[in-house]
Amino acid sequence: MNKVVISVLGHDRPGIIARVTAAISEKDGNIENVSQTIVQSEFSGLFIASFPSNNQTESLQAYFQDQVADMGLKAYVESLKASKPVATVSSQPFVITTQGPDRKGLVAAMTAVIASFNVNVTNLQAVFKGGDDPSQNIMIYEVDVPLDTSKQVLDVALREKAEELGLDISIQHRHIFEAINRI
Repeated sequence: MNKVVISVLGHDRPGIIARVTAAISEKDGNIENVSQTIVQSEFSGLFIASFPSNNQTESLQAYFQDQVADMGLKAYVESLKASKPVATVSSQPFVITTQGPDRKGLVAAMTAVIASFNVNVTNLQAVFKGGDDPSQNIMIYEVDVPLDTSKQVLDVALREKAEELGLDISIQHRHIFEAINRI
């Protein structure tokens, strides 16, 4: 089997996922993972699929680009090489939420602190509408904090950086965040 990642990018419109998944099926592919999002009006989709060995990456690239071109989209196909499993670190999931005035470098500054503690960002959503209204500029980081990381030291470092940037910050275990925000 030939495992690939198919990235599809472009202006959002109905039918993109249907088109890409039908194209995968037509090439006798099996979808293993899908992640899709819309940022402002732009579609971004990642599809990991396995194909019979006779489907080479170069021919799949041409095929998928041809399949989505009439929708004004770009498709990129990359081979996924077999690799050693990544050593998993025992961790706990947390959600870090910041709100505050928009300015350049907010995401870079916050993720630098997060990375300095070997904390992995597993999902990030940032919405910046500009201006000084904090409710219009929100960042939500879902992170995995290794068990051997001092949560108190991480908390202090994040709060200091947020204060320096003029951000309000909330740091919660994901289970607490989900319980509070459940509708």
